[in-house]
Amino acid sequence: MTGRARARSRGRARGQDTIAPGAQQAAAAAAAPEPPRHVVPPPEGELVGRGRQKTAPPPATMEAVAQISAGFQQVKIGERGGRRRDFHDSDVHTRQQMEHVKDSKSGSSGSPIELRANFVRLMSRPEWVLYQYHVDFNPPMESRRLRVALIHQQEETLGPARSFDGAILFLPHRLPDTETVLCAETRHGEKVQIKITLTNELLPSSPVCLQFYNIIFRRILRILHMQQIGRHHYNPDDPLNIPQHRLTIWPGFQTNILQYEKSIMLCMDVSHKVLRNETVLDFMINLRRQCGDHNFAEACAKELVGLVVLTKYNNKTYRVDDIAWDHTPNNTFKRGDTEISFKQYYKTQYNLDISDGNQVMLISNVKKRGPAGAPPPGPALLVPEFCFLTGLTDKMRNDFNIMKDLSTHTRLTPDQRENRLNKFVGKIQKSPQAQNELTPWGLSFEDKLLSLKGRVLPTERIIQGSRTFEYSPWAADWSKEMRGVPLISCMPLQNWVMLFTRRNADVAQSLLQTLNKVAGPMGMRMAKATMIEYEDRQDSLLRALQQNVSPGTQMAVVVLPSNRKDKYDCVKKQLCVECPTPSQCVVARTLSRPQALMTVATKIALQMNCKMGGELWSVDVPLKQLMVVGIDCYHDTLAGKRSIGALVASLNQSCSRWFSKCVLQNRGQEIIDSLKEALHAALKAWYKHNNCLPSRIIVYRDGVGDGMLQTVVNYEIAQIMQSIKALGQDYAPKLTVVVVKKRICSRFFACIDGKLTNPPPGTVIDTEVTRPEWYDFFIVSQAVRMGSVSPTHYNVVYDNSGLKPDHMQRLTYKMCHLYYNWQGIVRVPAPCQYAHKLAFLVGQSIHKEPNYNLDDFLYYL
Repeated sequence: MTGRARARSRGRARGQDTIAPGAQQAAAAAAAPEPPRHVVPPPEGELVGRGRQKTAPPPATMEAVAQISAGFQQVKIGERGGRRRDFHDSDVHTRQQMEHVKDSKSGSSGSPIELRANFVRLMSRPEWVLYQYHVDFNPPMESRRLRVALIHQQEETLGPARSFDGAILFLPHRLPDTETVLCAETRHGEKVQIKITLTNELLPSSPVCLQFYNIIFRRILRILHMQQIGRHHYNPDDPLNIPQHRLTIWPGFQTNILQYEKSIMLCMDVSHKVLRNETVLDFMINLRRQCGDHNFAEACAKELVGLVVLTKYNNKTYRVDDIAWDHTPNNTFKRGDTEISFKQYYKTQYNLDISDGNQVMLISNVKKRGPAGAPPPGPALLVPEFCFLTGLTDKMRNDFNIMKDLSTHTRLTPDQRENRLNKFVGKIQKSPQAQNELTPWGLSFEDKLLSLKGRVLPTERIIQGSRTFEYSPWAADWSKEMRGVPLISCMPLQNWVMLFTRRNADVAQSLLQTLNKVAGPMGMRMAKATMIEYEDRQDSLLRALQQNVSPGTQMAVVVLPSNRKDKYDCVKKQLCVECPTPSQCVVARTLSRPQALMTVATKIALQMNCKMGGELWSVDVPLKQLMVVGIDCYHDTLAGKRSIGALVASLNQSCSRWFSKCVLQNRGQEIIDSLKEALHAALKAWYKHNNCLPSRIIVYRDGVGDGMLQTVVNYEIAQIMQSIKALGQDYAPKLTVVVVKKRICSRFFACIDGKLTNPPPGTVIDTEVTRPEWYDFFIVSQAVRMGSVSPTHYNVVYDNSGLKPDHMQRLTYKMCHLYYNWQGIVRVPAPCQYAHKLAFLVGQSIHKEPNYNLDDFLYYL
């Protein structure tokens, strides 16, 4: 159903203003919160009225028709739901601006490897063309549903294969005339003239066709009884139950059809939707028992607001934005011209009986726009009894048994993932209804996954002090190799404090002794810490920090009795903002196992050294005077969803020293506005350390979502260049900007000795599945013990350095070795991971800009 038809079913047709059910009662209750002005039920209903417009719209101009033809469904696809914002990104053509990769963007170094990918080619008949027509109705018809019905009557002329969204018609063949006039009749006997005008002949790779393919494929998913939830489709008829945890998993797929290097392909990956077999009403009842009536409202709002719930009667997800304490299912709302209660509505619409008439209602803000000229739709009211909780709570995520049982279903090995994908492709091939949807259009899918070749880059040598060593290429980890080897540089620890509660005094002493044992082989000189006991209260901890941590303190180690967030936040706010001091928090339970204490203490000692400015290891970086920058952002929900941008930049040749800057800005403000100043500060810090400015700057921009690529290209690159120019007109370093993307659908499997396995770390893919309009590549840099490894997508959106693709790929892979919080290779370049950690710390715990005295330290590890 379209947005317009749904608007009618909710009582908002023709500009009609609905009032909130129970508004009179709410006005009488002075203590109750102010009710929403437009509260409507979320479900769909029957279309009312004949769909005629009261006043005819002006005739469409040729300019308007051309605009529709140029960008089919720029709005329409959004109305259908589940629209992929990747289509915005497909309009961004950056490769043509870079001369050195116009002919080839593929590298050559490394050893070849046979791969299989989760892509299937879309096949079409020779000389395939999609014909686009604009359709006018006389008299004009407001109802899209009625317009579709009138076009359906013309099957004899138009043929069985057609796609019509209410204004634009697509056909696989050309009609005899450029303009075709047909006559139709409504069920009320009203004569309607339909004028169909040819506006475009579209080639298979055009953006309009790509969107058209996705619309057709969504029809196939519906034919296969897949339900759309958010962006992905799931199969509720084949649930995976985990009864011991009251959880259900709906298996499903995320899909997208796009133009790749040599062909149009369907990219698909397995997806899972975790549902809890618990309604919001059950949750509220249990919560009331736990906290009592007095604190129930506050606790309920804290637990529920922000959660996503599923209503199984229409398989839709809603975000809980508020609780309507003055509304119950007995309240009424206006549906058409009559008043109806929520209880009656659900009974007549879905044959559902509401058992508890006194339950309060949930509020979810409707994002869709209302009909033209009408006020925007108000929030929707949801019945807690019919809302099922989705996702996992933090408590569940910390439960080892729950996560272990979940992983058996969701962490698929490459072999299992390929089998699931092949079954899905086979289901499409064997379904007569699915083939009937494709065949009339002259389309089909290959019956096998794509095979391609990748390359495995050489293993990097790790430089640690005066020694270099290699690590196991399949493990991508060098924690064993670096034991007992002095670090590159260690900061002497002379003045430091350790804070603990009385109950954890023994644990703190054990930690102190073990730190002294592990520090020596690393090359760290560690004096005895000042031991400070505090009471197990937040105010006592804060007072102890204020009294014992001074500007001369090098490090504060805090042993926390539990992982309560408020105490951790208290430490970080005080020591990152008020009294800038590197700090290390550790939960007492982590230190309680004597057999693991040496390992834990080693990691703590490494972090302490980093936070004071020490360097652990490096790799060979051949480019001279290179500054590598990582940018990421985070949205602070507690501070009104304002954006937090973090910039981390290297300060030396080996990329082992880092400058960090975090900036906060209001909601909606472009992140790079403030980061421009941060980059300027990073360049000054580089000059301070090297007595010169960098001749090359490579910026890795993380945190760019679907549809944001155009903003980076058009806006952010210009801001970066302005920041560089501010240092002087003569300063013109070579600049490269790379967009880093982790949330991708692509997966790759290695074919080794006849078996399917994860590709080894260092696998690069820069052919077949990359985009022709971009200078992009994939790198598999991690090694995973369970499931399938996820690659990272790199898109070089600006490059005037002339670096060969080989050099760009190898440098990017080198940067994945330099994250000091993990003795192994990480999924993204180290500066991106550092920027993520910094933005996350500020957004989760500090909510303020950290003190500038900490800028030269990795204090957020």
